Parts: sequence; C-alpha cells; structure tokens
Amino acid sequence: MPQNHENATFGSRFLYSGRFWKTIAVIVILIIVIGGCVRGFIIQRFTIPSASMQPTLHVGDEITVWRPDALSSDIQRGDVVVFDGRGSFVDDALPTPLQKVGSWVGLGSRDVYYVKRVIAVGGDTLQCCDAQGRLLLNDEPLDEDYAPRPASAAEFSIEVPADTMWVMGDNRNNSADSRALMGRPGGGFIPLDRVIGPVIGHGSSVD
Repeated sequence: MPQNHENATFGSRFLYSGRFWKTIAVIVILIIVIGGCVRGFIIQRFTIPSASMQPTLHVGDEITVWRPDALSSDIQRGDVVVFDGRGSFVDDALPTPLQKVGSWVGLGSRDVYYVKRVIAVGGDTLQCCDAQGRLLLNDEPLDEDYAPRPASAAEFSIEVPADTMWVMGDNRNNSADSRALMGRPGGGFIPLDRVIGPVIGHGSSVD
C-alpha cells in the first residue's frame, strides 16, 4: 500500500506539472497574440532617430501612434505621422503584403519608418512661397508656428494625387522629406496605405 500511494503521488505531481506548463504556454501565446493585436490595430511605439522634426520632436523622444486612423485612412492635414518609407524614402522595392502585416504588428526592420508632418492630401495644391515666406495650400497662406520662414528654401508647386499625402519635417532646413523626392518615381507623394498612424498629441488630430 505505501508503494502504491507513492506511485499515485508521483503520478499526480507529473500530471500537475504537465498541466502547469501547458497553462503557462497558453498564457504566453495569449500575451503574444494580444500584444500583436494591440500593435496591429490600436497603438505602436517609436523612438525619434533624427532632428528633422525639431522643435516639435527631439532626438530620443518616444512617441505613440494611433493605428485606427491609419486603418481607416483618416489622415488629416497637420497630422504628425509615422509611415513606411519603402518605395519612396527607402530605395527598396515596395513592401510585400507580408512586410506590411509585419509593420502593423511591429515586426521587421525599424529603419524603414519615418516621422513627418502631413502638409497636403489628395486633391490639394501646394506651393512655396508667398511674399511672407508661407506655404500656399489651395491658394491660401498656411500659418505654421512650428516652422521657420521661409517655410522652404526650395520653391515648388504641386498637386497631390488622390490617396496620397505630401509630408515635410518641421525642421525645414534639416529635413529630407517630400521635397527631396521631386523628380523621382512617385514625385514625393506618399500613399496613405503606408501610414502606420498619426502621433498622439503634438498637434495631430488624435490628442
């Protein structure tokens, strides 16, 4: 009897241990899935790598982007957005469907992401500059208290195609943005489906 009792105890412990590790595995999988869903559909975190958005954002600042607006293509003029620069700012092929999904859940290289301000969207006209150094958006002067005067050292006049955006850094004299891509394929216009999301706060539509 004592021996049988010992075997039963050992078996119970073994069964308990197996169930314990299965439970742990399920919890870990749930955490990964929930984390992926949060990054894919709600928020993502990024760190600012350059001075192109000063004085609004500084090197090393941590920012949070709001995914729902990007998923619904609800991107507004003035939004500060993070977007995938492949096929525009990055001389790589356009992101594959798998790479797009990876970017939604925070996987893959972080070097392909850029943060800029949306100045104009599909259907808008934009030109630089009026006599006071302001951009003209749809023939109306654009007041930008975050940008220097003139708003751009390079003169340009563009019309934004549908479903794209024209982006510029707030640090206009030290920012590689849509102006640097004029004359190249795409003309500096970034497709809205490359947007990861607007930055929460900092003048974006999500505050």
